[in-house]
Amino acid sequence: MEKLCKFFENLDEFVYVADIDTYEIVYMNRKTLDEYGYSSLDEVKGKKCYEVLQKSATPCTICNNAMLEEGRFKEWRYFNPLLNKHLLLKDTMMQDNGRRYRIELALDATTEEVKNGMIREYQNLEEIVNEGLRLALRAPMPDDSINVLLEYIGKELDCERIYIFEKDDRGYDNNTYEWCTSGVEPQIQNLKNLSPDVCESWYHNFSHDKNIMIEYLEDIKDSNRMLYNVLAPQNIHSLAVVPLYDDGKIIGFYGVDNPPARSLEYSTNMLKIMGHFIVSALKRRDLVKELETMGMTDQLTKLGNRFAMDRYIYEIRPESSIGAVYCDITGLKRVNDSQGHIAGDNLIIRASQCLARTFDGYGVFRIGGDELLALCPGISEHDMTALVEKLRTDMPDYNVIMAVGAIWRSSNKESMDRLLSESEKLMYEDKARYYANANIDRRR
Repeated sequence: MEKLCKFFENLDEFVYVADIDTYEIVYMNRKTLDEYGYSSLDEVKGKKCYEVLQKSATPCTICNNAMLEEGRFKEWRYFNPLLNKHLLLKDTMMQDNGRRYRIELALDATTEEVKNGMIREYQNLEEIVNEGLRLALRAPMPDDSINVLLEYIGKELDCERIYIFEKDDRGYDNNTYEWCTSGVEPQIQNLKNLSPDVCESWYHNFSHDKNIMIEYLEDIKDSNRMLYNVLAPQNIHSLAVVPLYDDGKIIGFYGVDNPPARSLEYSTNMLKIMGHFIVSALKRRDLVKELETMGMTDQLTKLGNRFAMDRYIYEIRPESSIGAVYCDITGLKRVNDSQGHIAGDNLIIRASQCLARTFDGYGVFRIGGDELLALCPGISEHDMTALVEKLRTDMPDYNVIMAVGAIWRSSNKESMDRLLSESEKLMYEDKARYYANANIDRRR
């Protein structure tokens, strides 16, 4: 036995010998002692193998002593949670001086297991990507597609949070989309208008075609304190982040928080592949918004049109007070006839600017050739009166004259059509007074 133990001493495998009947350790080679943190055999000799190797008070449930035979090895695999290693085990029994001994040799197979696991994961990657895209393309709108895709990726990567940041015209980063697993607090409202300094190091890496993988957040505590102070309150301990490109320009980034540590590289690769589709969805979103804006905007004045007015009215709460200011641009036909339509268009633009500036923050619309409307939900009667008076006072500054019909109600429970009809009637009365006072024959 002594010669055999000397042979085991410098092997790269883990080796120990224990009495089968008493479970007492009689030998551990240097590699095993070092792995378990012992400096000499004397520290473990005579102790129970299950106490030393498994930190257990009773024999292991996986113990195979009863199956061991002299001269034959039993081979099996086992993940040791104390060592955090996958082990390939070879056990046999040997008799010496009337005692039976268990001899176990263990080869560290962790790298092989991880490699095999990654191979299996990458084999599934194409299938995962295709399924994610199938679900996203079924969504009716680009925003829905993005949210569906984020949820799918987040669940597949087993992360706690997945998010998109977009860089605005000022260079600030804004969290625009996120998905969180159950029990994780959303952060999207806390991550707006991040100064360019915060993620500067990330963008530097992105510009050199590098991604971000942080396995332990504490590793950057001293080297990048500003970024650490943003990430730490979010309970982030690891993350993977990749840039988003549009025509070669970095427009932001997206990433995952707290994926399984062994999957950081895999997570990064999936994010890179899906990033192309994320950008495509963002571009479709922007196109839809642009088309929607065009469909809701009067192209001459840039005020809302009738479609925009209808949507605005739909969103006003019935219990809210409401003010309506119906305006008609006086003399537009005369300007068109005498000075041309360019001059007439300029008159419309000036009138629109006057109304929009006075009722800034409320809904302002062009609803006809020479008719403009301001809707003021939530306004008080006093403020309404003051703004109408200001509108009349400011008209000369814009070289415009408008007939104005203003009406206020304490709630919006009556028909909006009736409110607009009454304000239009008041506008025509104001218009008639103007022509009468100016002694102008409107038939000429």
